[in-house]
Amino acid sequence: MKVNASQKASLSRRTVLKATAAAGASSMVPGLQSAVWAQGSDKPEKEEVRIGFIPLTDCASVVMASVLGIDRKYGVKIIPTKEASWAGVRDKLVNGELDIAHVLYGLIYGVHLGISGPKKDMAVLMSLNNNGQAITLSKKLAEKGAVDGASLAKAMAADKRDYTFAQTFPTGTHAMWLYYWLASAGINPFKEAKVITVPPPQMVANMRVGNMDGFCVGEPWNHRAIMDGIGVTAVTTQEVWKDHPEKTLGTTADFVKKHPNTCRAVMAAILEAGKWIDAGLQNKLKMAETVADKAYVNTSVDAINQRILGRYQNGLGKTWDDPNHMKFFNDGAVNFPYLSDGMWFLTQHKRWGLVKEHPDYLGVARQINQIELYKQAAAAAKVSVPKDLMRSSKLIDGVVWDGKEPAKYADGFKIKNG
Repeated sequence: MKVNASQKASLSRRTVLKATAAAGASSMVPGLQSAVWAQGSDKPEKEEVRIGFIPLTDCASVVMASVLGIDRKYGVKIIPTKEASWAGVRDKLVNGELDIAHVLYGLIYGVHLGISGPKKDMAVLMSLNNNGQAITLSKKLAEKGAVDGASLAKAMAADKRDYTFAQTFPTGTHAMWLYYWLASAGINPFKEAKVITVPPPQMVANMRVGNMDGFCVGEPWNHRAIMDGIGVTAVTTQEVWKDHPEKTLGTTADFVKKHPNTCRAVMAAILEAGKWIDAGLQNKLKMAETVADKAYVNTSVDAINQRILGRYQNGLGKTWDDPNHMKFFNDGAVNFPYLSDGMWFLTQHKRWGLVKEHPDYLGVARQINQIELYKQAAAAAKVSVPKDLMRSSKLIDGVVWDGKEPAKYADGFKIKNG
């Protein structure tokens, strides 16, 4: 469907849905058209949408939806809003200064449960990316032989001192990857180490002055530590969990209730932007150039463009091509808000004592993850959706997570807290 610039802004999702249906797209759910618009107009309730983001490579689909003008195709204008910390994103979502955000999966669940901040009903609209984070150890530790989980455990046992590791938010993804990896190496992150919270853009500077022995963060800050000669990559998060959920498009339950059409439009635009990024080499390089800008990540393009193409180095001479690098679309597999993904974070919150009692794992995930809204947005963007609401994965310690028996899973770890 070709439209001129003036038509783009007024193009409604109903038009897109009709075109999708006419094309016989495989992603169209039977009976969806009548279901989507049964409540009235498809016009976005709010046409200018403030979307907060942290300076990380995985904000790219939000940024590119705006920069490429894909948002206008769906009748909204995305205003990317750069934030300093995840705590700031949390507070601005809760008080309404931000409409939606590029945000940590576990942060949304934490706020919903009232841990690590105010309690408010929250919503995950979609996943923004899989993979692409890492755990960095200081060059000083690496020089003493600590370059992976096993050698770190050995070094910590041999040299008894206080070891400090950083994550980006107490209930967030980076905290959970760090804890899981340390525990897989036999290290209890709560009893054998000190864990601090540091905003992503400040990780490298803090390691440079010796404030930490290691950190878990998103790119480009792990690669930046290698470029600056202060850290080495001990493990990528895709080695901890292949195709793991990472950032989400998150908001409050109130915003979804009041602005369902706006949410659908934004989701469809970001789905299309993710598809554009993943479509090929030139698009990824264009994305890297765009998000490296001072307005977004504020770093050099070469800090972003290598790992986004799967070209990795560990800072110790090892290089490899990683097929499981950061992905924004992957034929739609990235973006579906699987219930089991959300439930996994709850199991880890219980494992580490962040929640004292077992929550209603499935019930909470059903409340937060906006499955039906996602299906509608996916239909508008001509994206297929999986049949199952759960998925199965084997993590770095060999334990399988499939969303079944979450309480048993959470209690089954040898190393835990509380």
